[in-house]
Amino acid sequence: MVAETFLVQIGYIPKGYDPKTGAAGLRDSVPYRMFMEFFIRNKSKAWTVEELAALLGTTKPTIYRHINKLKSMDLLESLDAEFEGQVRKGYRIRYGDLSKAWSFTEANVNMAMENYRRTVGHLQSLVDAERD
Repeated sequence: MVAETFLVQIGYIPKGYDPKTGAAGLRDSVPYRMFMEFFIRNKSKAWTVEELAALLGTTKPTIYRHINKLKSMDLLESLDAEFEGQVRKGYRIRYGDLSKAWSFTEANVNMAMENYRRTVGHLQSLVDAERD
């Protein structure tokens, strides 16, 4: 239940998510299973898109869609991984640790907010200068 709440809160899984596949529910869905079974329970392993698609019984575009959501939040890092004898790009939770990955995400959000604050202040000073 905690994982479900977290994944909804961060926007990885939409609130009221109803899998369009044959999944019986949220916990059986591709995004939930990918996050929990592969990225959380096997934190140190880098998973390739091909490997995840095969293990989850879905397409590579579906896997990329969910990986890109997690990457946009800076929760995943890419590393070299071997799949079927070839070195490919693999993904895992940043630093192999969700708490550390979340700290990285928080730091980026805080930095972005500070930049927005400075931009708003600068914009306000330009508007004020035009009025004078």
